[in-house]
Amino acid sequence: MSTSTTLSSQPDARTGRPGIALAVVATSQLMIALDSTVVTIALPSIRADLGFSATSLSWVQNAYMLAFGGLLLLGGRAGDILGRRRVFVAGVLVFTLASLLGGLANGPWWLLASRTLQGVGAAVAAPSVLALIATTFAEGQARARALSVYSAVAGAGATVGLIAGGLLTDTTSWRWVFFVNIPVGGAVLLLAPRFVRETERHQGRFDLSGALASTAGMTALVYAFISVADHGWGDAVTIGAFAVAVVALGAFVAVERRARQPIVPLRLFAERNRSSAYLAQFLLAAAMFGVFFFLTQFLQEVLRLAPLAAGFAFVPMAASQFGLVRVVPRLIPRFGAKAVMVTGAALAALAMILLTRLSASSSYFPDILVPLVLLGMGGGLAFLPLNLTILSGVGGTDSGAASGLAQTMVWAGGSLGSAVLVTILGTALRAPAPAAGPQEVLASGIAQAFVGGAAFAVCGLLVAAAFIRTRPAVTPGASRPRADQA
Repeated sequence: MSTSTTLSSQPDARTGRPGIALAVVATSQLMIALDSTVVTIALPSIRADLGFSATSLSWVQNAYMLAFGGLLLLGGRAGDILGRRRVFVAGVLVFTLASLLGGLANGPWWLLASRTLQGVGAAVAAPSVLALIATTFAEGQARARALSVYSAVAGAGATVGLIAGGLLTDTTSWRWVFFVNIPVGGAVLLLAPRFVRETERHQGRFDLSGALASTAGMTALVYAFISVADHGWGDAVTIGAFAVAVVALGAFVAVERRARQPIVPLRLFAERNRSSAYLAQFLLAAAMFGVFFFLTQFLQEVLRLAPLAAGFAFVPMAASQFGLVRVVPRLIPRFGAKAVMVTGAALAALAMILLTRLSASSSYFPDILVPLVLLGMGGGLAFLPLNLTILSGVGGTDSGAASGLAQTMVWAGGSLGSAVLVTILGTALRAPAPAAGPQEVLASGIAQAFVGGAAFAVCGLLVAAAFIRTRPAVTPGASRPRADQA
């Protein structure tokens, strides 16, 4: 095993096809992001076919998100030690096989095990996506353009998943929301060894104790909030889950402080811009992930849209995000990374505030359409400069850990934020207004849940505005952002 501690950041001289390499890794990222929502609209069909209870059905989503978010850090370290292309291919292989098993599931536990395995595969593959971009494209405009593509597919994947889930459920079967990954994963597995460069490996060891402690802590915390939604704050199981979360997360911090090669090098948080960008990502993801879950219910249960129509209702969000991420690499040199990310966070916060006004009498236009467009614009503007901030100045030995932690913040934030918002919804549903009908109760509960989402988004805005320090623009004639901008 090589002990080299340096990585080239130039395009692969062997292939000379960095564009194809970007397409391969971006396709895998789209597949991974898509799977976070593709089953959302199919959940009623899955419940009827496999016999899930109302409570256990939520774990079809949570099993994937928790395994993904909880093991991303280990996936990042594996790429550092074993080589990022090798680990990327292994993760895609596990994800593709798990998708096949999910489509063949004949019972709840089979499907939950398959979803968990999908999350494991995604956690192994995803950290290498950002790291492979960082080592294929030099820091500056080339990397910014590549990261804009990454941000586009990562952000649009959730919306594409909703549309695909509705289309496949309406026209074929819920099983095809899993089977569709097989040809895509197969293409990535064939092309990656040819067009994606391998990185040098670094001597090291796996911090299994840290990975297990962080995964156990986040799982317990999310479970605790979901339990609150069903059983209230005084339930013994709920209290026990919170206690386990506190102990496990405390143990994680203690392990990382003493580990010779921690899964989360604490030095990554020593730089103010990077640590603030991590926190802002976490908070914005906590606000935004719940939008898909709650608006899917609102569109189908309150507005009575069909599954496919409900999926297409999110297209304006994806369109606005795609439109902006293409110009963000040109906005950053002109206005500075901070101005762009703060503008994006402000638009996301405004969108969440508007969603708190939903009621049973709301209509798609303008009550849902306008916030969705603003949310797409906000995500398109905010996440690229946040990722640039995180990756800027990271040494080769830490690039996998840094990128893995960036995605951990997004997925862990999404998992925890969704659990908190579900808790708010559950509390509202247990105490409805006496004369309210089912639609009014659900609409009111969803609006109250979005109050929590708005609070997360506003906090993310404040972190980006107050704690990230960057210069407003590059020097005249500069061709790329300086390190202190990104």
